[in-house]
Amino acid sequence: MKTSLHLSALALAVTLGLGLTACSNTAKNSNELVANEPSAVQTSVQKYDAKTFFETTTYFGSSFSADGRSILMGSDETGIFNLYKMDVASGDKVALTNFKDTTYPISWFPNDDRVLLTQDEGGNELYHLFVREIDGTITDLTNSENTRANFVNFTNDGEFFYATTNERDPKFMDLYRYDAKTYMRTLVFKNEQGFDISEVSPDGHFLSLAKTHTNRDSDTYLLDFRTRTQKPTLISEHQDPANYSPMTFSSDSKSLYYSTDAKGEFSQVWQYNIASDDHALAVKDDWNVSFVYFSESGRYRVSGVNADASTRISILDTESGEQVSLPKLPAGDLRSVNFSKDEKTLSFYINSDTSPSNLFVWKMDSGSARLLTQALNPKISPQDLVASEVVRFNSFDGLEVPGLLFKPKGASVENKRPAVVFVHGGPGGQSRTGYSAMRQHLVNHGYAVFAVNNRGSSGYGKTFFHLDDKNHGENDLQDIVYGKKYLQGLGWVDADKIGIMGGSYGGYMTAAALAFEPEEFKVGIDIFGVTNWVRTLESIPPWWESFKKALYDEMGDPATDAERHRAISPLFHAQNITKPLMVIQGANDPRVLKIESDELVEKVKQNGVPVEYVVFDDEGHGFSKKNNRITASEAYVKFLDTYLKGTGLKNPGERVATK
Repeated sequence: MKTSLHLSALALAVTLGLGLTACSNTAKNSNELVANEPSAVQTSVQKYDAKTFFETTTYFGSSFSADGRSILMGSDETGIFNLYKMDVASGDKVALTNFKDTTYPISWFPNDDRVLLTQDEGGNELYHLFVREIDGTITDLTNSENTRANFVNFTNDGEFFYATTNERDPKFMDLYRYDAKTYMRTLVFKNEQGFDISEVSPDGHFLSLAKTHTNRDSDTYLLDFRTRTQKPTLISEHQDPANYSPMTFSSDSKSLYYSTDAKGEFSQVWQYNIASDDHALAVKDDWNVSFVYFSESGRYRVSGVNADASTRISILDTESGEQVSLPKLPAGDLRSVNFSKDEKTLSFYINSDTSPSNLFVWKMDSGSARLLTQALNPKISPQDLVASEVVRFNSFDGLEVPGLLFKPKGASVENKRPAVVFVHGGPGGQSRTGYSAMRQHLVNHGYAVFAVNNRGSSGYGKTFFHLDDKNHGENDLQDIVYGKKYLQGLGWVDADKIGIMGGSYGGYMTAAALAFEPEEFKVGIDIFGVTNWVRTLESIPPWWESFKKALYDEMGDPATDAERHRAISPLFHAQNITKPLMVIQGANDPRVLKIESDELVEKVKQNGVPVEYVVFDDEGHGFSKKNNRITASEAYVKFLDTYLKGTGLKNPGERVATK
């Protein structure tokens, strides 16, 4: 399993303003929800500031309460993510928390209105697990301050739930069983071999585990709690390197579903019968099958496919063997599909490039679904937003590289526009279609955005996925350079005004482009980017221990590859940077330490190059607070207006005030 420095889908959506669910341009059947074709060119477009774009509300979470009357969701409508209870019938919602730190919902308790939630401190990624009691009291279930805790799942009867913590050893997550009434806990799996804990079966008898060996090879294990040995059993014996990852148990706990790329370029899902030890193909596609899960009784199976940077959802009625025919819905992709306990009602979000995620509910015996939220700021006309186009170009060696191109309205040969190449996080991430306030803000202000999925990106087969192994800042960077050349061949792009920007690994690629290809891009915006691989790989958080070997297979081991790490680190080649640079940094970032950005900024300033540096004291590896996202997005546009469209500031090296 390729490991990476990129954030989770949710975290990327929150921190970098990137919508990560998708829409494609062609419908294949009634169960695949897709975006409309891009609208006709519109030359009269109202401009909006970042505040207007980010006053769009981000919603997530769609689980039903035990009685099916309410949905648990997270929302940043106040500027900070907190928890809300939404009434399914009326659409009214009530705040359940009012924290000043970002708070995420996990789950209702199966049999009452208590809620599990999680929160860290200022982006330090030391998440604690909390319970919100029915009376509103909040209880921290995590014992020590320097501990990271993760929820796993409930048993089907709701009597117990499981969670992991690294309190015994910061490197490894142990599994505890909690009594759902008293919160008394029992250590049920002492994780001394560096397993990744996946899921406990609904009956509480089995635990699925993953073991990463290299970034190309991993295994799936099964532990039967009823045996005395407490020794996991390997269920993925194989000869050639391949990834095997547990996904979910069947609702009756008789089968484990796992993902593997052993059968071809793309990941498939297989079913393992625990009693018979038989394996059978469950779901395959011409793209990676991203997930599979079941409704409570197992009547319905939900699966998702990563189809060309979009998500395609299918819902199977396991009794009839037929796909569920969905009602007519707005254009976009489904995400977070959930069933009520009685399996008569569905909740889900629909998201597209031009529409942020909105929550719907559908009673399956009715002909239409109801919209419960209006996420887009009403001050924004949807007609002013831009949908992406999936395009492909040939890189330096003939490799076909995909990307998402956002063309500003009114752009033409007579009205050429500047552009930015955007590089996703990772290594191993993927730019995907879906709503992004940041992208739309840039496009609205006249900038074409080309989100290139360079070699090493996920979603395009395992061969493509591994093309950047121990080759970072080299061939993958050339893909980005050739993405820029592709833009220069478009008649409506100003060929002399193309910049680069990106977050996390994309921030590294931005700094690398300015350091190693200093004449290619006019400006660069580095958002939480690695600049010194030597330091980064030596200071990774301890809880990454279980996949550190795979990370080193991907990036190189600091003990043996330090020379190469130094060679590809922009910090040690900062004297080559001659184009204006903006750097964004979170003071609490545990992945990319602030000192890296401090050092890069100081070195580039010594070149007499304009540098703008924005530090957020209350953020980690990304943005969790709306005001900070607004500040950053306004800074991006002002920087690009000055140095890509304009002539530059009078005082090179000016530093933006620390936030």
